[in-house]
Amino acid sequence: MKRRHFLHQLTGATASALAWSPSVFGEAAQQVGFDDLMQHKIADVSYTEVQLTWPRFVGKNARRDIHGYGPKVTVCTLTTDQGAKGWGQPNGRRNDEIIAYVRGKRVADLFQPAQGVTDPKALAFDVPLHDLAGIILNQPVYQLLGQRKPILTKCYSGMIYFDELEPKAGQVQTMANGMDKIIENCASDYKLGYRQFKLKIGRGNMWMAKDAGLQRDIDVTKLVAKTFPDCEILVDANDGYTADGAISYLKGIGDIPLFWFEEPFAETVADYRKLREWTRANKPKTLLADGEYEPDQNLLRDLETQKLIDVHITDIMGYGFTPWRKLMPELKKMGILASPHAFGEVLKTNYTAHLTGGLGNTVTIEGVPCTSDDIDFGDYKIVKGQLVPSSAPGFGMKLLKSA
Repeated sequence: MKRRHFLHQLTGATASALAWSPSVFGEAAQQVGFDDLMQHKIADVSYTEVQLTWPRFVGKNARRDIHGYGPKVTVCTLTTDQGAKGWGQPNGRRNDEIIAYVRGKRVADLFQPAQGVTDPKALAFDVPLHDLAGIILNQPVYQLLGQRKPILTKCYSGMIYFDELEPKAGQVQTMANGMDKIIENCASDYKLGYRQFKLKIGRGNMWMAKDAGLQRDIDVTKLVAKTFPDCEILVDANDGYTADGAISYLKGIGDIPLFWFEEPFAETVADYRKLREWTRANKPKTLLADGEYEPDQNLLRDLETQKLIDVHITDIMGYGFTPWRKLMPELKKMGILASPHAFGEVLKTNYTAHLTGGLGNTVTIEGVPCTSDDIDFGDYKIVKGQLVPSSAPGFGMKLLKSA
């Protein structure tokens, strides 16, 4: 995925809108938090890379070749003159000018719990500042956002790719052992607590002939639905279909219910209107989700206003945590659900769990089974298919690797 950073949206009038306002904890409690944050100045900013490891090899989707075994990502740690540390993924690359700008600033000059980052220049440290504020105030991030107990929602496994196209070691690939691999991977994620699977479709875009790829997409969907009848199925075409192709796929799976259909094609109003008319008549409960790949926020707003899509899925880091805090109530007012894109990095899944925990309006969270020798992910857990965020301060994760 090519990330676009929309941090410019928090300048000018937007920045002035981030005024201090009390949450459900009350004005007095907010003032205590403000006073505590005023006592801490940013003394150091450091960066390091961490390795995230997926439990299995991840192959192709409709647009991209093999994904491998997990990414290496950059994280940033903010340390105050009182010794408090907050960390997380930064927005954008290291910028020494911005580092120099925030060093020596009081945390309260950059961040307010009721709004998030209040200084647009500090948005590069959006997630680390949320974590740092939670550490200083001894509150999980969802409490900073206004909820004593987190709002919970479903969590799907986003790890079911074109697994049947990748041969097992020492084995000639066949349709039979390939389909077995898909079921094996679904079963592995089922044991982790997932009760939703997102299946990648669109094999005919690059890897198979159009008709054969479409039929394989249909066969995989039917097999997973039959094998796991207590689970919900989501599909993601990564823009690998046309409008007519998407409708052919939906006709092909028959009466199998779909929780959602994600990015069926490169979004246009005309194509989504055609798909929406068909789903309203034939699969009215299937949600249409878009906004991950190179999102055009103006076009997305147009699609949302016309009720042609149901779920806004722009990336949690590509858009930014504080901008998402501002966007969520706007989506809710429009009757549009959210599910910030998080694939590849369980860190993003956990950030989304706190965004959801504090603000709600999220229909499901993208789950990424993952381990790391560099991070203690804390006490996040999936219970009855729902992701429960850590109740520890900040995002509740510990960085084990030094800068």
